[in-house]
Amino acid sequence: MESVAGHLLVAGGVFAFLAEHRHRLFPAEMFADLFPSGRGRPSIPPEVIASVIVLQTLHGYSDREAADAVTFDLRWKAACGYAVDAAGFHPTTLTYWRRRLAASDRPQRIFEAVRDVVTATGAVAGKHRRALDSTALDDAVARQDTITQLIASIRRVGRAVAGAKDLMAAHCMRLAALTGQDYSATGKPRIAWDDQAAGDELVCALVGDALALLAALDIERITEAGGKPAEAVALLALVAGQESSPTRAPMAATAGGGSPAALPRTG
Repeated sequence: MESVAGHLLVAGGVFAFLAEHRHRLFPAEMFADLFPSGRGRPSIPPEVIASVIVLQTLHGYSDREAADAVTFDLRWKAACGYAVDAAGFHPTTLTYWRRRLAASDRPQRIFEAVRDVVTATGAVAGKHRRALDSTALDDAVARQDTITQLIASIRRVGRAVAGAKDLMAAHCMRLAALTGQDYSATGKPRIAWDDQAAGDELVCALVGDALALLAALDIERITEAGGKPAEAVALLALVAGQESSPTRAPMAATAGGGSPAALPRTG
């Protein structure tokens, strides 16, 4: 692919950087610990997946959007070393890799490798260098992980707790007010993912929805009954509580019309 479109990539940009350095960045042995048994190893080379994850993070794409980009965008194909006529891969492949990485001893190895090479070579210029050579990339990953956890936890309560879906419709309206999407929608909420303020506002809206749902539930009855409903509620309380910091609480409260004092610091 580089021989077809590589010369068209802007020098000093992230696409050219990955096209030139991905083999050095992401050798196969770097990911050997993720598949110790030799089973379940994806057929797609690790340097391809790692490059896609880097581009996905910088562009704020969902798994489906990233899979489409590596299928149809020549810049992505050149950067990731993907054949021009290759059909791409299923979006769940990225989910599978992230889970393996998250459970490993070095969950941030991909971004650590990028920073090391950027520091050593000075290869990426302009805004992409700032993103890769600072905490911006880590911040983006952490923010998206937080948003994913909050949405997943709210949805899980809706599935596990009897009557929770009706309560969600009545009380969890901040996400829809902010993005036009409710919790039945698939894919990432529609916001400006490269805007720190937009990401923080979304987190606050999700925390507000989570706390409103928790307030509407009969926690004592659910806890006494135990089982999956209690587990789902406990997880939601934990995730929402971790994000209800003093600096975020006023924003979340404002989104829901409540007072900052009503927001707990922890689950």
